[in-house]
Amino acid sequence: MKITYPRMGDWTAPLGGMLEQMGLTVVRPPTPSDRTRNIGARLSPEFICYPLKLNLGNYVEAYELGADTVLMAGGVGPCRFGYYATIQKDILADAGYPMEFIVLEPPKGHALSLLSQLRKLVQNVSLCDFLRAVEVAWLKLQAMEDIHILANQVRAVEAVTGQTSAVYKQQIALLDSATTVESVKGLWSRAREALYNIKKVRRERVPVVRLIGEIYMISEPFANLDVEERLGRMGVCVENTLSLVDYIRQNLIADVLRMHRDRSLQEEARPYLAHFVGGEGVESVGNTVRAAKQRCDGVVHVMPFTCMPEIVAQSVIPTVSEEYGIPVLTLILDEHSAEAGIQTRLEAFVDLIQNKREAVRNRV
Repeated sequence: MKITYPRMGDWTAPLGGMLEQMGLTVVRPPTPSDRTRNIGARLSPEFICYPLKLNLGNYVEAYELGADTVLMAGGVGPCRFGYYATIQKDILADAGYPMEFIVLEPPKGHALSLLSQLRKLVQNVSLCDFLRAVEVAWLKLQAMEDIHILANQVRAVEAVTGQTSAVYKQQIALLDSATTVESVKGLWSRAREALYNIKKVRRERVPVVRLIGEIYMISEPFANLDVEERLGRMGVCVENTLSLVDYIRQNLIADVLRMHRDRSLQEEARPYLAHFVGGEGVESVGNTVRAAKQRCDGVVHVMPFTCMPEIVAQSVIPTVSEEYGIPVLTLILDEHSAEAGIQTRLEAFVDLIQNKREAVRNRV
């Protein structure tokens, strides 16, 4: 068995390392490219979600590198993500890329069910090796998330354009290569130091924009056309609402252990959207409310074309924007989206934020 998995920015690197530490043969999905997108768009139904198309292109590329099995999560609710595995498996088989799928469905309080799904994957792995690999991967994910947050803060005030991204990529690669808890902790500390040492320019309070939307679209730079880096180079600090650490705690650990889940975002969204609509729809509304209450300067909402949960959120968010006076830019992306158009819209949005801040200062 040669296993691959969906790629979601840097967040899936710890998964690859964990599988490798278990002794499995892993084919890491290549970084998405124009070829990835074109393969996925050619094989997929025209109006299916953009993340499915990119995943499909990634699987074909991994198949060409020898992969024969896909490991991925399952889903529940109105979001089409719950059907991804079935659709993708059929499309791949019809196109001459037969692959097996191991789908880890949400446990929903049934730990034994999750263990049963894992059995096929780890049947030849000792419990000790499994736990050690999970521990390293979990710490690695926390480290990567932490330095990602720090990189977004530093990029907004860097003196040399592009230096933060270069240092960040270098440190991520080093962390990815770590195989012990001790080495992860050491590299984590050195990564923070490397980012702190980047030369910075003095500015007045840096504008803060919160990034919300569908989880794949806000985590995969190729899918969102590098929106975080583009805003950072305009002098904006981007706060990405994606936290896979929190996501795993809420949707895996809390479910398995039947622990109380954090419902604060749902409570923030309740006056505007009181019902579960699938995906991150409710969370997008809740994060917009929270961004306004925490005095962020704006919100960028990133979603794939035809995504039903985010379409519902998009219909509600203008009301939140008006009531709280927080600017919101929605970017609806698919394989036809152009970098020039996104750049122009982001520049106009940053100008709007700057003008709004200047108007507030003048009133004071």
